[in-house]
Amino acid sequence: MADLELDPDSVDADAFEKLVVDELDKLPDDMVDGLDNVVFVVEDRPEDGTLDILGLYDGVNLTERGQYGFGELPDRIILYREPLLSVSANLEELKDQIHVTLVHEIAHFYGIDDNELHRLGWG
Repeated sequence: MADLELDPDSVDADAFEKLVVDELDKLPDDMVDGLDNVVFVVEDRPEDGTLDILGLYDGVNLTERGQYGFGELPDRIILYREPLLSVSANLEELKDQIHVTLVHEIAHFYGIDDNELHRLGWG
């Protein structure tokens, strides 16, 4: 039975975090094995309160790291629950949006910019 409409209230923070973990587990090993000193974070909305940003890579990507080593705070990949819910009509769309957002933000970790991501169809 397909989900006809997604009720945002039915996907609380815990349920959303589980969906993120499930989608992260589905990503190819070669994509996630290289993620060094990165944490995944779920927040309701970006600091400015907008619903326009689905995710954010907060850190220094691999192509720009110089002397990176011990004592560095971890980079963060943040997924925003309310914006992702707002662009998803049903649970399958939400899972797809989470997947695309994870790939997009992980790509930023590897130094791939938005222009290249758009060219590759992940923008």
